[in-house]
Amino acid sequence: MPRPTVHRTPFGSAQGTRTDLWTLDSGTGVSAEILTYGASLHRLTVPDTTGAAASVVRSLTTLDDYTAKHPYFGAVVGRYANRIAHGRFVLDGTEHHIPANDRGHALHGGPDGFHTRVWEAAPEQTGDSVSVRLTLHSPDGDMGFPGALDATVTYTLDTSGTLAVDYTSVTDRPTVVNLTNHAYFDLAGHDDVLGHRLEVDADSYLPVDDDGIPLGPPADVSGTPFDLTAPQVLGERLGTEDGQLRAAGGFDHCWVLRDPSGGLRRAARLTAPDAARILEVWTTEPGIQVYTANQLDGSFTDGTGRRHERHGAVCLETQHLPDSPNRPDLPSTVLRPGDTARSRTELRFPHLGNQPIAARSGGPL
Repeated sequence: MPRPTVHRTPFGSAQGTRTDLWTLDSGTGVSAEILTYGASLHRLTVPDTTGAAASVVRSLTTLDDYTAKHPYFGAVVGRYANRIAHGRFVLDGTEHHIPANDRGHALHGGPDGFHTRVWEAAPEQTGDSVSVRLTLHSPDGDMGFPGALDATVTYTLDTSGTLAVDYTSVTDRPTVVNLTNHAYFDLAGHDDVLGHRLEVDADSYLPVDDDGIPLGPPADVSGTPFDLTAPQVLGERLGTEDGQLRAAGGFDHCWVLRDPSGGLRRAARLTAPDAARILEVWTTEPGIQVYTANQLDGSFTDGTGRRHERHGAVCLETQHLPDSPNRPDLPSTVLRPGDTARSRTELRFPHLGNQPIAARSGGPL
């Protein structure tokens, strides 16, 4: 049986530091390309049911494209994914301020968050999988967050074609942390994903105000366009007359997943219009932000010159819930010294017909 491989290719220099492109190859048709800049998922190549291979994530072309301001293509965002209202929160009686970068609020850790950093990388290999382990030290006060934080993100690709992303963080002072990956998925290579079908394993979601800040407690999805408990065509859902959709220009909302125990379970299933590719997202996180690329406007292109247009992709961002540092009713993102924040997300492709290695070995699901 083919063995997976991992190798490194130089990708230029950012902030005076060399950046690399790490390629993980399953040996069975799936490969992932990871940039040390932003710990970004640059490409994820997956065969369809006919064997034709193509990347299922939208990407940029050069390092200059990634270092310029862009909407987080493939990046790991942090310290805090999603929004913190007014860029402020109180922790243990002390108020902290994060630079506002989205309509007066802090988004994805502020303007110079983890998506703008060059991460250290090291490869790992076992008999049936390959990994690249990326580490980043964030000093005390970085973007206003308290405490020094050491974050690790490990991408692992196995021979089943499953790509796992493991996040761990430790701190020397109480802080908050919420990491995710901001990949833009497109399973068919069309101009938009409006023909894709999406299912989300959640019975409630967080309605938001015009700035994307949660309005209150989770709301039942029943009878709303946010009911994705069965597969729904994205274009049909986005075409529904609804105040939440109108304000955001589509989906840009967090669903509250079933089973809050923290175990690995399915969060979403995305199917190409012809069902030639299927993506399942599994996670230990309590929520998933679905973003239908409402703000893309053709300003960015990939290596073929194809423009990334509005609704050209969908992001499935596994995470804790937005603004939770200001919301004691939501699952906590507080991390204290001596503890480790851990989460895992898996991207599975059931159309390939392969059972994930963890399931075959009796490992955690």
